[in-house]
Amino acid sequence: MGLRGQTLRRGALLTPVDAPAPLDAAAQVRLLGLVASARDRQAFAMLFKHFAPRLKAFHMRAGLAETAAEELAQETMLLLWRKAGSFDPARAGAATWVFAITRNLRVDLARRHRGGLPEPLPEEDLSPSAETLRLEAERAERMRGALATLSEAHRRVIELSFFSEAPHASIATALNLPLGTVKSRIRLALSRLRDALGTEP
Repeated sequence: MGLRGQTLRRGALLTPVDAPAPLDAAAQVRLLGLVASARDRQAFAMLFKHFAPRLKAFHMRAGLAETAAEELAQETMLLLWRKAGSFDPARAGAATWVFAITRNLRVDLARRHRGGLPEPLPEEDLSPSAETLRLEAERAERMRGALATLSEAHRRVIELSFFSEAPHASIATALNLPLGTVKSRIRLALSRLRDALGTEP
């Protein structure tokens, strides 16, 4: 089965229970390098889990229907797989490169369906500013530090509940725990995160 059949099947944009936490910029660059140099499918899967839902949301905010947004996100990830070798971290960050690909795909789609797509929002409305990226990086670093203060058991339920967006019942099944135990661990973990962050997580 090819890459499309393995990774880009319908519904693949739904983050699975075992999805990792969001990737920071350095991890994105490292994984892109593995895809480019070794055609590493595990690295690609991690990039897919990180970027595909964000690409879909990006296109839906610009006015596309959910199905069209999902298809563009999948096409973007296919191009990432094929063109990873052209990524140059000295010229742009990984996210900037990926979103440039998806914008170009949207332009191509609009040209093929003139009048059938809503006008995209202005570039500045969709692209995060340097200040926003800096604040997000700082927030992510603080969150990583706070998560490191949790036990493995409590960190796992937080990752599954908030990063993977898994329902409590699915977490209970995945971890072979009673539902009540999952809920109590999440409550305790959130309390400890609030203490570590000094604010609401």
